[in-house]
Amino acid sequence: MRRRGSVQQKISCVFLTEVKNEPSTKREYQKFRVLATETLNPKVLESDIQSAVPTEKLDGTCCYVSAYKGKPYLWARLDKKPNKQAEKRFKTFQHSTKGSEAFVWNVKEDFRSVPESWIFAHGVTQCNGYPQPDENGHIPGWVPVENDNKQYCWHSSVVNYEIGAALVLRPHTEHQELLEITTVPLHELLEQTLELIGTNINANPYGLGSKKQPIHLLVSHGVLEIQSAPAVNYQQLLGWFQGCEEGKVEGIVWHCSDGTLIKLHRHHLGLRWPVEDPFLNSRPVLVNVDLTQYEWDFIPKSLFTTFSEFNGRQFDHLKDICFE
Repeated sequence: MRRRGSVQQKISCVFLTEVKNEPSTKREYQKFRVLATETLNPKVLESDIQSAVPTEKLDGTCCYVSAYKGKPYLWARLDKKPNKQAEKRFKTFQHSTKGSEAFVWNVKEDFRSVPESWIFAHGVTQCNGYPQPDENGHIPGWVPVENDNKQYCWHSSVVNYEIGAALVLRPHTEHQELLEITTVPLHELLEQTLELIGTNINANPYGLGSKKQPIHLLVSHGVLEIQSAPAVNYQQLLGWFQGCEEGKVEGIVWHCSDGTLIKLHRHHLGLRWPVEDPFLNSRPVLVNVDLTQYEWDFIPKSLFTTFSEFNGRQFDHLKDICFE
């Protein structure tokens, strides 16, 4: 399978959207909803979405694998955001009749500080050597995941820099209906983006692990192909999400041949998420974590060690894996 597109910035919706002044079903604090119209986004036609590969959009947090300190590292998403004063000015401008595109930022002074190791994401516009914010006032970027940083403890639980490997969930190479949890060399994931899912991510919509024994895994973007995706038509997609077993997903991301990514979220259609028994949990999963291939003394209670104790076992559902 060829490598799919990398998720470096916000992905456009497959349909043009409109803002409704009513409480969001996605975010409790948000007093508006962004809903899809039935009009296709012009980007869709430019990128030949009819020949694109539809894949499952996972509900987690975005990660990136790239070089740091001379070796492959996992990076966590960290957008550079405006400070309070600049954010207030920006919101005031947004609600004016001028429109946000003409807003002028002072990139040196308007944004909160980030760690020195922070880098901005690929594709971010630059002006005079400085990365520029997007239409939401954010500068997408990444920060390396260090083992001693408690803020990213769930990220660090799925990587081991000593052996240079990550714990990954993916389709089995020989049986595509079967999922596999395995270790993958970080150098094989270089310049890829992945989704971190699990117990302590986004209220755990997939029911992984428990508070006492949390489970987190990385999933490469684009690896979970959708087999029964309908045509790119509002009513057909709505019916698919509502009535198809494979439609019990957070959304679809189309990977176009020119590298463009296009998405559709359930919330764009006014549909609820999360749902009971999401499609990811309907597939059997095999644990294939053999640590005897590595010359390293693993921490006894690490996620790597715990999964290795289940090596070779198959479970009917992802949520059935329990370490207690």
